[in-house]
Amino acid sequence: MPMTAPTTPTVKCPICDQPAVPEYKPFCSSRHRDRDLLQWLGEGYRIPGRPISQTGLDSAEDPD
Repeated sequence: MPMTAPTTPTVKCPICDQPAVPEYKPFCSSRHRDRDLLQWLGEGYRIPGRPISQTGLDSAEDPD
């Protein structure tokens, strides 16, 4: 029985499901890589949670 090489799973672009290009992995192109970066920078990827109060870490008052 001939030995076969193990297959590596194909990484797919998270934007369009096309095969990833090694240069832009895990994306298929620089366009999709940049699109994902803009989502992060524009706070497009958020986890819903409770609203943050106006007073807290950003306030100018000294807590001590």
